[in-house]
Amino acid sequence: MRILIIKLSSIGDVVHTLPAAAAMRRALPDARIDWVVERQTGAILRESPAIDTLIEIESRAWRKRALSPATWRDIRGCLSGIRRGRLMTAAKQPSVDVAIDFQGLIKSGFVARAAGAPRRIGFDSNELRERPSRVFLNEQVDTARYRHVINKNLALAKAVCREIDASPATFEFPIHVAPEDEAYVGAAIESIATGFAIINPGGGWPTKRWPVERFGQVADWLWTQRGLPTLVTHGPGEEEMAHAVCSAARSGAARPFASTLKQFVALARRAELFIGSDTGPLHLAAACGTPIVGLYGPTAPERNGPFDPRDVTLARDLWCREDCHRRSCWHWECMDIPVSAVTKAIEVRLNSGESRPSHKQYRVV
Repeated sequence: MRILIIKLSSIGDVVHTLPAAAAMRRALPDARIDWVVERQTGAILRESPAIDTLIEIESRAWRKRALSPATWRDIRGCLSGIRRGRLMTAAKQPSVDVAIDFQGLIKSGFVARAAGAPRRIGFDSNELRERPSRVFLNEQVDTARYRHVINKNLALAKAVCREIDASPATFEFPIHVAPEDEAYVGAAIESIATGFAIINPGGGWPTKRWPVERFGQVADWLWTQRGLPTLVTHGPGEEEMAHAVCSAARSGAARPFASTLKQFVALARRAELFIGSDTGPLHLAAACGTPIVGLYGPTAPERNGPFDPRDVTLARDLWCREDCHRRSCWHWECMDIPVSAVTKAIEVRLNSGESRPSHKQYRVV
């Protein structure tokens, strides 16, 4: 059996799909599992033991050069490669048996249909991000009863193999980190005698970002009250933001830390705490089991938040928050979270130990 996973982006979405890939690998050890992903996001999946072949595309570049003959040659070559694969038999049977659209977009549905799979599985129409994408599916799974997106994804995997548990006690994230990335992080933190915290001030949307000045105040509090220095992580294009946080921290106990996605994983596995908004690094930290305080604005922590019940998520109770997902907004109230609320949440999380509360939500009134 050849299974084609279609989850193109973003980093957090890809991370949330990894447990479904791992579950299918365990349940169907002889199956071939391929994954179609945007090249910009694919780094975190490379060499994952759950995947046989990673198929990286550049649909964003295709859109920018939609009328270029080279773009259409690239699209045709990519789709032909997906269909052909390595399992085409003499009987000309389909090389892809099952395509699972974990994205729910028109473009991801198009890839599923173009793959030529007899079974094209996706979410129920009400749960698709773009409802017209249902025309590309011939099997839809009712996932509305599951709150977290990881469980929703596992429910799609369960449609391929009934033995898969859509609500397991723990999730598996098969992320391969190379020895050189481990060595890079080890050398970078060698001078830190105690533990350390991670602050990640970035966010894919402006509406997800908390003020750098407040992050700086939190870094000072971590040093003076908990004795934890802070590494302010950033990716390409976020250098200025990370340096602004460090400048706002008067204690001098915060310093910027540049890393690739794999290096961030190696760092998060060693950290005492992660603080940041709903963005890729938070979800990578959750996959590593790092204690988390998450700052949520236009997105729902119930669906996209960290899944350890000891983790704490902060969100304002506002009239406009439900199903918001706005990337720009005329007001900023949802991320107007006081520093005092964040430091209190840090105390709650760091003092939780092995206790597991019945819920993880800690809301700002």
